[in-house]
Amino acid sequence: MSQNLQDKIAIVTGGGGGLGQALCMRLAEEGSHVVVVDLNGEAAQETAKAIEANTDRRSFAMKVDVTDDQQVSDLVDHTVKEFGQLDIMVSNAGILIAEAVDEFPSDKWKLVMDVNLVGYFHCAKHAARVMKAQKSGSIIQINSKSGKKGSFKNSAYAASKFGGIGLTQSIALELAEFNVRANAICPGNLLDSPLWVNSLYSQYAKKWGITEEEVRERYVNQVPMKRGCTYEDVANVMVFLASDQSSYMTGQAVNVTGGQEMR
Repeated sequence: MSQNLQDKIAIVTGGGGGLGQALCMRLAEEGSHVVVVDLNGEAAQETAKAIEANTDRRSFAMKVDVTDDQQVSDLVDHTVKEFGQLDIMVSNAGILIAEAVDEFPSDKWKLVMDVNLVGYFHCAKHAARVMKAQKSGSIIQINSKSGKKGSFKNSAYAASKFGGIGLTQSIALELAEFNVRANAICPGNLLDSPLWVNSLYSQYAKKWGITEEEVRERYVNQVPMKRGCTYEDVANVMVFLASDQSSYMTGQAVNVTGGQEMR
């Protein structure tokens, strides 16, 4: 690896598994020390141990509920106490609950908003107070192509992600004078991720009366480049946005969709 982010201090929420874990590992490979955050504290510990076992970077884990403002505040304070600074905040924690709009329980709809949008706000809020004082830093939200286009029977998720882009743009305007940047990454479908392999393929196959292979083919065929998004695709853009190579970019929502979304 190029170690573009040598000795930077990064926080990644939702870092206990899946995409978040991959982002944590990549940041460490690029030279960052990484604070791994997850609601599942044991999973966060496993990621932190993997970083220290496979790289020469420092890492520790914290169990944090991003919907709790005080917990996120304590996370940032502890990070600064341990490392003296905070350079990169990756807001990756998120949930997806899909229901028809006329059948969506209000409490579940609000929960998606609380985790995906309010949680991102808490992360940005507390990162900003440190980064403003430093006069440097990069805030990155892992958004979705559903932040650019409505999603069928997925109103809460799409609304939270549309809101995330508006929040990113607003933060970027507010923090620009302090040399703090805020950007979002909008991945396409991660068709080889555990969520798809262990859950979504079988759900859609049952719902549509087709095989899991046919479900995958249907989704691949929606992508001009004819493949799903990978963790590496997302991590490559994250590293760019976290580094000085993107020093003139802020308020952007970067599509990583193989051409499926171009707006």
